[in-house]
Amino acid sequence: MHKLFLQIAAMLGAVSVAFGAFGAHALKRMASDAAVNIFETGVRYQFYHVFALAMVGILYRDFTNKWMLWAGNLFIVGMLLFCGSLYLLTYFKVTDRVNLNWVGAITPLGGLAFIAGWVCIFIGLYKTTLV
Repeated sequence: MHKLFLQIAAMLGAVSVAFGAFGAHALKRMASDAAVNIFETGVRYQFYHVFALAMVGILYRDFTNKWMLWAGNLFIVGMLLFCGSLYLLTYFKVTDRVNLNWVGAITPLGGLAFIAGWVCIFIGLYKTTLV
């Protein structure tokens, strides 16, 4: 499982860089500063949690337990919900679809997944000792 987490982290890292470049160049020409800021927040948190997912992939080799699995899965879910909802919200703002701004209500669920992932890492490290 650790290899899969590392592979997903690598792919999501590449997406983060591509989205960051898009946000810094193309998006700034077509969106308001507020929309660009929302998008950049999504990219920033995705990139942070790419490293967190990679860390889980590395830790899982020595700390093999359900808590590490939960941590990795929660980081993936968090990126989908938190970052994905911010990307969608930006798209809706750029295309003037104001009646779809409710998608921002999904963002906190992704944030909770991120927090739970970090807590799972702590528990997984605490409950497993190396001999």
